[in-house]
Formats: sequence, structure tokens, C-alpha cells
Amino acid sequence: MTRTINYGLIGCGMMGQEHLHNIGLLERTRVAAIFEPDPVMAKAAKAIAPDAAMVSSVKELLAVAELDCLVIASPNHLHVDQICEVAETRPLPLLVEKPLFTDPQDVARLEYVERSYPCPIWVAMEYRYMPPIAALIDKAEATGGVKMLSIREHRFPFLEKVGHWNRFNRNTGGTFVEKCCHFFDLMRLILQSDPVRVTASGGQAVNHLDESYEGETPDILDHGYVIVDFASGARAMLELCMFAEGSRYQEEISAVGAKAKVEALVPGPGRFWPDHLGEPPVPKVIVSPRSPKGPTTIDVPVDARILAAGDHNGSTFYQHEGFLAVLRGEKAKPDVSLKDGLWAVRMGHAAQKAIESGETVRIGE
Repeated sequence: MTRTINYGLIGCGMMGQEHLHNIGLLERTRVAAIFEPDPVMAKAAKAIAPDAAMVSSVKELLAVAELDCLVIASPNHLHVDQICEVAETRPLPLLVEKPLFTDPQDVARLEYVERSYPCPIWVAMEYRYMPPIAALIDKAEATGGVKMLSIREHRFPFLEKVGHWNRFNRNTGGTFVEKCCHFFDLMRLILQSDPVRVTASGGQAVNHLDESYEGETPDILDHGYVIVDFASGARAMLELCMFAEGSRYQEEISAVGAKAKVEALVPGPGRFWPDHLGEPPVPKVIVSPRSPKGPTTIDVPVDARILAAGDHNGSTFYQHEGFLAVLRGEKAKPDVSLKDGLWAVRMGHAAQKAIESGETVRIGE
């Protein structure tokens, strides 16, 4: 019989609790210990995983003997110190939430971890595993080679987090790091190339302007455009609007090549869909060949039990399936490496810099 895999969690706010729900759907898994310093979030986590030991520090968590792996879902600016503490104290297989880091000065520390860490590290890029996006990736070859990639996210504003940490660039790395590293990861994955130039325009037009925390007004951006040129000659564009939660679909992705266009349409979290509008939209993939013309629309529904376990169209479950396969030796290595995580944040930082300076930022040289 396959033995039970014991998880430890660092951070059990909104995303950490989503991880708990999805681990609970996996066979022969158990959450053995949780470190969550906020008492409200700790109580919520304990309700989801009542058998888990609640500990008071990362150090105490690492002392739990039966742990097989760790999930880090703490606020962004804490990730690097916690990864390094695990590396120095008791290296275990890690699933680390995005963004991998927020401060460019931490790149050297992470590159050292990449070279020396003896266990797998998987960076949590859930959007890769949204079923309609996974289907688009699978069907991308129908384009004859993607030359143009467009990603639009029209969504709700940043949600409230413990201590309002996500209201300030110093904690998040900036909106185009915190929110958009997912999309920059998708660009590299779909185009199979690295970026060379980033141009961007954005700002804070609507959200959080009337908020104040200890005398500070939030400085996170709520909208913008980013254009990325890749070494292969392909181009990608991101359009972000965080005051458009009335949209039918939250993400709309279009990949176009010489032979066809492939699109993915992804609804937002079902819990935000108004009851009076009936059932939430069904995710879709559309394949539109140039010749002979004739778009084909494919529904990509998600199992209701998996959909209910989080806000990311079932992707967190499928990501955990892959991570568990690595832990059990059924999969050779993580899908999303530390290198991938580093690239995604570097692209986000380049977008933030391009917005601030009004100039194109060269990257990867």
C-alpha cells in the first residue's frame, strides 16, 4: 500500500487554506503541522485540518519528525527568508507560492538555493493548471507555432489580507509581480522562449485610493498593459484591469500562429457569481483555423468537488497532484522550477520599472 505523505504548511491565510482543502482531496495524504501566526487564520486552518499540530514558528514546524514536505503560502516578502531557513535547518521538498521573491537583491540567495538544495522545489504557478488554459497549451501546436500571445485579466480588486500586507509594493513586489507573475510564466511556457524587452504602461485609477493604513495610502497599481518581446521573435501582451469584476470571463487568452488561433476563456471564482444570473459560465477553448475557416468551441467543465476547493478553477488540485507525484517518485521533477519562478518575477519587476520610467526595459542580457 502507498504510504501516507505528511505535509507541513507555512502560512494559512486565504491561499494556505485553499492548499489545505486541496490536499484533503488527495489520497493517502495528511496535514501534520501548520505554522500560522494570526489567530483568526490559525482557527480557520484548524477547522479544515483538525488533526494538524499548530506550531508557533518555522523552527518548531521543522522539528516535527514525520514531515515529508512543506508548502509555503506566507505573505510574499517572507518567502525567501523562510526558504533559506528550511535550507539551512532541514531541507524538505517544497511547494512555494508565487511570487518566489519580491526584492531583486534576493536573486543571489535563491540562485544559491537552486544550486545547492538537495530536494525538489516546485514554484506554485496555478494558472498553468486551469483546465481551459492547460487545454490551450495542449492545442497550441494547431497554431503552427505561436507568434502572438495575448492575455487579458479583467477581475476584482485585491482582497483583504492579514495586516493589509498586500496593499503595499514593499510587501508584494508590485502588482505586476504579485498578480501577474502567473501570466509571465505562461508566456515563457507557451512561447518556449525567454524575454528580451519589456514595455509597459499602468497606474492606480480606481482601487484603494480612499484607504489608509497607519497614515499610508496603498501604492499598488490596479490596471495596465505590458508588451514583451521574446528571443524567438514572438510577442506577448498582458492587459490587466482590477476593477472589472462584472465580466463574464475573468481570463481570456489568445495564441495565434500562421495556421490558427486558439483561445481559452476562464471564469472567475464561482463564489463571486451572482445567484440571480444562474449557473456560472463554463470554461471554454476555441480553435479557429485559418483554412478551412470554422471555429470549434469546446466546453472544459471542472469537477464540482475540485472547483469548490478553491478560487482558481480547479488548478490548485491539479498542481498538487503533480507535486504529490514528484514526492512519490512517479514524476521525475517539478513542472515549475526555481528558474521558472525567478524568470516570472524578473519579468514582473521589469514591467514595474517600465511603468515607473516610461521606458522600455531590456531583460535577460
